[in-house]
Amino acid sequence: MILDLRPVCAYTDFFVLCTGRNARQTKAIVDEVRGRLKVDDRLSPRAVEGIGEGNWILVDYLDVVLHVFTPETRGYYGLEELWGDMPSVELHAVTA
Repeated sequence: MILDLRPVCAYTDFFVLCTGRNARQTKAIVDEVRGRLKVDDRLSPRAVEGIGEGNWILVDYLDVVLHVFTPETRGYYGLEELWGDMPSVELHAVTA
């Protein structure tokens, strides 16, 4: 899920929320995203938090903040509900 925070947030434009089945998979997702952005776009994150445990990994690229959760952690924190009034971005619009 991609949430457009531009109408209400000064520190970032988008939250990208995704889920891995377990901590090992969340780490693999983050490794893949970081690797591709580094090679394809020469981007490195400003900060990475939570990589040790892997239940909620936050990767801050300033304009975009990636949140990778395990299912239990995503349900517990409920960022979709917290930011539920923000518009979501359709994935095909992003990749087009």
